[in-house]
Amino acid sequence: MSTTKLRNIGPKSAAWLRQVGLRSEQDLIATGAVGAFMKVKRAGFKPSLNLLYSLEGALVGCHWQEVPEARRQQLVSEYETAVGELPAARGAQVAGPVHETHMQVDADDGEETGEIRFGED
Repeated sequence: MSTTKLRNIGPKSAAWLRQVGLRSEQDLIATGAVGAFMKVKRAGFKPSLNLLYSLEGALVGCHWQEVPEARRQQLVSEYETAVGELPAARGAQVAGPVHETHMQVDADDGEETGEIRFGED
């Protein structure tokens, strides 16, 4: 069964799941709610915890709002543990020097001359 047919999974969530390689109910079962949620987050999407609860509801066959509070806390705890086990993020690439061009007009003949400076002014 496609993820678009699963309970609690709307078009946007189904699109996110497809884009991270989860295209069927079997894919979701194999990955689990927390694993699927992490894949979506790591792909750069910005899901709320409601997606995590929706994925769990889809797996157990209930509406996402019916997932018991104790299970919700357990899911969040599992997610936080999994995030803590990820390797540290690499630093962003350092930007190169700033290049500026300053145009000046030669007073004698009125022609523009360009001067290039390297570094920040």
